[in-house]
Amino acid sequence: MDTLITTQQQKRAKTELVLMNIYNLPSVPKIMMDALTLLDSKSTNTSEIIKVISKDQGLITKILTIANSPLYGLQRKVTSIDFAILILGFGELRNLISILSMMESFKNKTDKYLDQKTFWIHSFIVGSATKRLAEDLGFHNSGEAFVAGFLHDLGISVLHRFLHTNFITIKDLVADKNISYKEAELEVLGMTHEEVGNCLLERWNFPEVLCDVILHHHNPSNSKDNNFLASIIHLSDYMTQRLEIGKFAWDDNLTLNEEAKQILRFRSDEEADNFILGYKTLFSNQIESARFLS
Repeated sequence: MDTLITTQQQKRAKTELVLMNIYNLPSVPKIMMDALTLLDSKSTNTSEIIKVISKDQGLITKILTIANSPLYGLQRKVTSIDFAILILGFGELRNLISILSMMESFKNKTDKYLDQKTFWIHSFIVGSATKRLAEDLGFHNSGEAFVAGFLHDLGISVLHRFLHTNFITIKDLVADKNISYKEAELEVLGMTHEEVGNCLLERWNFPEVLCDVILHHHNPSNSKDNNFLASIIHLSDYMTQRLEIGKFAWDDNLTLNEEAKQILRFRSDEEADNFILGYKTLFSNQIESARFLS
């Protein structure tokens, strides 16, 4: 047993060393970076933001697509970037550009081990669901919830891009030994994809709450200060499997955590399932909205 623990610790140390050496991600497109910089400044005005974003028609299209999706439930169709800023505000716009820039940074070629479109659609569906559930369940910051939900599986994309040989080994172990992805991750890396995502986000100085809920999205009760948001992300992740909309192979056989059900105040399994089924239309509509990811 001690030998097993030591071996896992050695693998973990090796994985952490690789992660520590990921200094230079592919650069975020300049227009996105310029927009984020402006949005971080308190002196920025709307015309400055519009001027920068208008240089990239693809970015405008993606922002308008998301703004018109069920994610926001707007009564009027958003047809221009200035109207989008007026309706969404700087905070929400920054959230959208942040996730779009993260997608650009981690964009990788699809191979037989990971379909990039499927992965990002799953991420978008979980982010969208987390935002809506946060609003419906009374969480105070639905924009933060959206980003956290969207990035919940970031560690998987990191593994595929930067530890590709290990990624293949994990996939093979799951197929050949019929074990879970978590077991395979620990056997190969000495750590899980949640820990990988948390490790990088901490190094990049992401807000502590985002790092924490991404680390604990499969076991929300382990989060001391953010277990409510972690539980919402966990529920959203589970819902993609239960509703079979936006599901992702890494979550096969995912079950709804008992502690999460208690944190979210479901009194029975039947109540939780009825709650989930009530969001089927929303999930179906979000799949259509996710066309911007293709």
